[in-house]
Amino acid sequence: MTPEELKARTKAFALEIIRLVCELPRTEVARVIGGQLLRAGTAVGANYRAACRARSSADFKAKLAIVEEEADESLYWLELLAESGVTTGKSLLSLLKEADELVAIFTASRKTARESNR
Repeated sequence: MTPEELKARTKAFALEIIRLVCELPRTEVARVIGGQLLRAGTAVGANYRAACRARSSADFKAKLAIVEEEADESLYWLELLAESGVTTGKSLLSLLKEADELVAIFTASRKTARESNR
């Protein structure tokens, strides 16, 4: 996957997160989890774009670590939404799958970056 394709994929992920959060029930629990998910889910793409503009190999690796953390945090909040029963549906299942795949992609990318000089 090219950097441009990954930028598009992480932006699509952020947009789906936004749509999901907008559809959450109007409860305190949904508001708190939704806020956390919104921050983490939209940060994946923003931080990946920053990593693509890194000034050095060390900067790239550090920014990529943040991307991986935000993707994993997004997965955590999505799991909480699903397991608590706050929301259900195809969009949630799709986002759980995508978050899991993004974590795997960025984990592998970090490993590759550590093993090379970028």
